[in-house]
Amino acid sequence: MAISREDVLHVAALAQLELSEDEIVRLTEQLNDILAAVGKVSELDLSDVPPTSHPLSVVNVFRPDVARPSLPLDDAFANAPERDGDLFRVPPTGAAEESVG
Repeated sequence: MAISREDVLHVAALAQLELSEDEIVRLTEQLNDILAAVGKVSELDLSDVPPTSHPLSVVNVFRPDVARPSLPLDDAFANAPERDGDLFRVPPTGAAEESVG
């Protein structure tokens, strides 16, 4: 499948890009070169290659999840500028202020 000038213009319009005539010609050629290179894979005999989701074996690198005591609240709030019971008090965001008014 070849990329046409109209394909490039369509994608450019979707991306809201303004392309010069030189850029349109260059991108059309480059995208067709990319498709030709990727198309070479279809020429390979892959009948004996099993389908894979990853070329290397994936190993879980996380440590076991072990329950342990949490940080005491007084330590967690030690550097907090303001506290409201067991919650951090933070200044309102600009979006909240705009929606109120």
